[in-house]
Amino acid sequence: MIARQILIHEDAQATAHAIAARLITTIADALAARGVAHVVVTGGSLGIAALEAVAANPAKTSVNWSQVHFWWGDERFVASDSADRNVRQAAALFDALDDLGLDRATVHAMGASDQYETAEQAAAAYARELAEEAEEGALNPAFDVLMLGMGPDSHVASLFPNHTRSDEPGVIAVHDSPKPPADRVTLSMGTINTAKEVWLLVAGAEKAPALAAAQHEVNEVAVPASAVHGTEATRWIIDRAAATLL
Repeated sequence: MIARQILIHEDAQATAHAIAARLITTIADALAARGVAHVVVTGGSLGIAALEAVAANPAKTSVNWSQVHFWWGDERFVASDSADRNVRQAAALFDALDDLGLDRATVHAMGASDQYETAEQAAAAYARELAEEAEEGALNPAFDVLMLGMGPDSHVASLFPNHTRSDEPGVIAVHDSPKPPADRVTLSMGTINTAKEVWLLVAGAEKAPALAAAQHEVNEVAVPASAVHGTEATRWIIDRAAATLL
């Protein structure tokens, strides 16, 4: 049976710190069990705040970061130096881990528009990179934890309601995104749901209606967040403002 939790914290800052502490523990457990950890991180205000909280957490020194692979659930298909890039927004975390043994080769950024002509090419390249780190026959490594933000429209990664369907495992290009920029690269729902644990990170009263809708009925088309799950656990890590309609 898949564990399912809703974990409510006082505000966005407390939620970010709780995510950071839980992530450090989860990574340490994965390293102890298998010697390597695969983590999918996310952008968005709470996702980036959580990564910054990892960088500020003294417990980070207990982790062998050289054996941790960081992946992205989605990325904006813009130039590599664009401030819109999730990987650039997360720079504080990776800078903080450099002195703790982080191997930048294990920070797997999705391709940018100055590296590939099309989002499809960037998606195909990322799919190949995932496969290179996977066990034989698998399309991607076994993600120990995959974190996702959720928009007020219930989108996760770059899977938008009534716009992007992606049941099959893989990495896909997204065009005409309802939220700019228009072109993106994202893991499919089929790939997201291969993760051992999926954490949905949600803060703010504007997210409350979508959060409530995602709890009531699984509808990938209209409410993408409702269809997300881990193979071992699904955890909604939220603040009180987002929880008001639960």
